Amino acid sequence: MVTVTPVEEFLDKPPAVFSVKVQGSGYQVHSDPEGSLVLIDDSDSCRGKIVFQNSLGRKIKTHNLWEYTSTRKSLLSKRIYLLVSACEETSVTSKKAANEPRVLQRYVVSIDGNNPFIKWQMERGLDWTISSVAGESYVVDIDLTELMESWAAKNLTTDKLIQVKHVWRDATFTLKYYSDACFDLPFWFGFSKRTFKLRHEPAVDEEQVYPFSF
Repeated sequence: MVTVTPVEEFLDKPPAVFSVKVQGSGYQVHSDPEGSLVLIDDSDSCRGKIVFQNSLGRKIKTHNLWEYTSTRKSLLSKRIYLLVSACEETSVTSKKAANEPRVLQRYVVSIDGNNPFIKWQMERGLDWTISSVAGESYVVDIDLTELMESWAAKNLTTDKLIQVKHVWRDATFTLKYYSDACFDLPFWFGFSKRTFKLRHEPAVDEEQVYPFSF
């Protein structure tokens, strides 16, 4: 359902649907759009700049129902790839708080949009968002922070990350829908923003309504 790979390992041994080409002082990563949905912005690393070809970027923009329907179908059927950073947690009173947090490790995270539980969460979250702002433009953030924290609790047992407090950065992606309404006041004033979180396992109160079994 979820795969988490250090970015260096990903570049050295990419999954079957990817190929990596060294170009100048950086990397170009090519993917098969038929089986993957890459939502990664260009980024800098200790190895140079990393550019993911065929990536929609972390913020997906749709301007009509056809584009939204196509994007929704991809989210619910393909493997979704994100670049997530584990950063050192800084105290609010620390002088570092005004600066960018120190990145401890970057990971390429993939989730299977066709997995029954992930698909159920995604469908429910998108349906709730649209029913809340029908006929209006909207922005919805899909948050993977809880999913990453659950993964870390089970897998980072000897990793250097457990030696310091860390927070997850860029563990979200955004779907933006722009309607053709002339007076989209709720959107202009920021009232059409929604967030829903993906989890690794169903909560106790969801087990009664979750329509799939493993």
